[in-house]
Amino acid sequence: MQQGRIEHTQEAYSIRAEASEFPMMCVLSFIYVCNALCPNCPYTNSEIRADYKDRPLMNADTFKIIADQCGEYGAWIRISGGGEPMLHPKALEMMEYAKKADAKVGLITNGSRFTEENTKRLLEAGVDMIEFSVDAADPETYAKVRKGLHWDTLLKNVNKLVELRNKLKSPSKIIASGVNQEGVDIDTVARFWEPRVDVFQKRKYLTWGINDPSRSADPTPYLPSEEMIPCPFIFERLNIDSRGKVMVCGFDIAAVTDMGNVHEKSIKEIWHGDSFEYYRKKHLERKGDELELCRNCPDWKYRSWKHNYWKIVKKAEEKRKTRTDRLNIHDMEGCINDTDENGE
Repeated sequence: MQQGRIEHTQEAYSIRAEASEFPMMCVLSFIYVCNALCPNCPYTNSEIRADYKDRPLMNADTFKIIADQCGEYGAWIRISGGGEPMLHPKALEMMEYAKKADAKVGLITNGSRFTEENTKRLLEAGVDMIEFSVDAADPETYAKVRKGLHWDTLLKNVNKLVELRNKLKSPSKIIASGVNQEGVDIDTVARFWEPRVDVFQKRKYLTWGINDPSRSADPTPYLPSEEMIPCPFIFERLNIDSRGKVMVCGFDIAAVTDMGNVHEKSIKEIWHGDSFEYYRKKHLERKGDELELCRNCPDWKYRSWKHNYWKIVKKAEEKRKTRTDRLNIHDMEGCINDTDENGE
């Protein structure tokens, strides 16, 4: 496969037009309980989960506040965080609520907890995107990178979900993702999963300041560190923990920063508050390194302004509709390895 030129930067930077009033996405640390011990997971390799013993699960009232406000603006709720979302006893009810509130819902799951009932309910609710974190193309590799989970269960659940999605003609998009890490042939993983789902997403190996960076199989940066190109995350999305606390970005998974709490302020107020504006101003001035969190972020260089979650959504929707045989392999947050439609 010929690799095309990939652009991750642009001439000018500012808050994205779609996020001018409200963030395009709220990424939720929905649960801090997991049934796996994946070696590339920062929660496996830290004490963060122990810090959330008082709130291992997001309460329904917190979720509904977020869902109602996201629904008003048609924004995405991305359900991920510190554990496996499908272990949350109210996961289905919450996602169904969010869809009724007109929010878009993206679920990231290890695929281990699907049943015939919850699969049907997710699809009938119209959950917009279901992403399976797979990381492997064979049971031997899977046992290493997805420790505690079962390969046969993953295959069965993905196949059933796709089959039922097609039968019900649900609008849900189904994708798979794999981390480009040592010990994994990511191109083999892509070839295995792409025919089975709408899109396969190849993710960069991230450290979150916790994981060993030497485990990355492709440390090539997207944004040149020396140019201090603004990080797109603070111009499009925010992160919320199980207590309703808003962090400045996804790198801050330990919730060191405090931009406000959804129980005390609206998401829109927080998004346009002084704290976010301060971070954006520094980045737009190419002084992001003056911010302690950003200066110490080893993953800033893997953000992209051009190939991102929104591109994956578009590609997955096209594939869902057309079921073409073209191989779409995506880097972290959607950077494609083959030449895209614009010849890049």
